[in-house]
Amino acid sequence: QVQLVESGGGLVQAGDSLRLSCAASGRTVSSYVMGWFRQAPGKEREFVAGISWSGGTYYADSVKGRFTISRDNAKNTVYLQMISLKPEDTAVYYCAAREWAQEVKAEVRWYAYWGQGTQVTVSS
Repeated sequence: QVQLVESGGGLVQAGDSLRLSCAASGRTVSSYVMGWFRQAPGKEREFVAGISWSGGTYYADSVKGRFTISRDNAKNTVYLQMISLKPEDTAVYYCAAREWAQEVKAEVRWYAYWGQGTQVTVSS
């Protein structure tokens, strides 16, 4: 089993930056596909960014150019650097993982492991 714990969320103003962290434990996730999702009140959970075991990255159109996903295999941690934050980025952000996969997918159901989420609130 893999446990994922997100951190780094908070309340910021529009235009600010935040870096979210997802620390994995239980297993080494260097060979896992890792993803970040978010869920705003009253909306479905949506894909934000993903990174493959080889370092390939994929982003939702809404965050391209503003968010960067990365991984530090030595720390068993994945990051989401967010800049130029907008009020519409307000959501609970979740980290997710899938083992034995080559490519990143955007479907929620495809991921086997999930963290508890961290709140990001962007005020205008």
